[in-house]
Amino acid sequence: MDDTRIHHRISALVDEEHALRERTQHGGLSPQEEQQRLRDLEASLDQCWDLLRQRRARRSAGQDPDGAEVRPVGEVEGYRQ
Repeated sequence: MDDTRIHHRISALVDEEHALRERTQHGGLSPQEEQQRLRDLEASLDQCWDLLRQRRARRSAGQDPDGAEVRPVGEVEGYRQ
């Protein structure tokens, strides 16, 4: 997946997050459903941002950015900011 596709995926996830919050405000989802889906969205966003960072680091090191791979959620979520 190239940088442009990753950015599009991030935008789609953010749009979904906004729609989810709106549906919850209008009673379309229970708070529990919202919280679970938000956790899933946040994990997917973290994976996308991590993949972009990997690609940029590989590019800066003179390596092929296409060698970057999506890391498991448990690994990405375990990083310290």
